[in-house]
Amino acid sequence: WNGGKRMPKCRTCGAEIVWIRTPAGKTMPCDANPVCYKDKPGGRGKIVTPNGTVLSCEYPVDDDKASGVGYVPHWATCPSAAQHRR
Repeated sequence: WNGGKRMPKCRTCGAEIVWIRTPAGKTMPCDANPVCYKDKPGGRGKIVTPNGTVLSCEYPVDDDKASGVGYVPHWATCPSAAQHRR
């Protein structure tokens, strides 16, 4: 819940995003809706936990098989992701 404030949006595709601070102090744009994930070391999927840790995983998974709930980095779903790379 964001206290009634408008949700930030991606400047190119318009999708709602959340900004999550990583342990290194950087902020990462993520899709606004959390998903259930299952840890999978070396997996191709990435998830950002609410505390900012980035994990390899599989998602989405059923609640009963989930390791936790996290956010998909927006660069994985944005159709304009290449425009944001440095």
